[in-house]
Amino acid sequence: MKKHIQRFFLKVSAFAAILFLGMSRAVAQSAAGIDQATAEVSSYVDPVSNLIIAIGAVVGLIGGVRVYIKWQSGDQDTQKAIMGWFGACLFLILVGVVIKAFFA
Repeated sequence: MKKHIQRFFLKVSAFAAILFLGMSRAVAQSAAGIDQATAEVSSYVDPVSNLIIAIGAVVGLIGGVRVYIKWQSGDQDTQKAIMGWFGACLFLILVGVVIKAFFA
């Protein structure tokens, strides 16, 4: 009976060792994948941020022209148009800056 218990504990400890080694290898592979994904996302941050800032600049120019046209035609809602276009432009530029700051 004592021999059977020893064999049982030997089998259980061997199984536990194999399970532990297999899990540590899987965790190491997972970490390598996460590092690769982080590097790939980081490579896209600068171009996307610059694109968003450029779109914000274009929106600002278009907004400036539209507000000028409204102002010249004597429209009473120029202040509301200024705030709307300025808000959109400011939002896009801040998003570009925040993305750079967050991922840098």
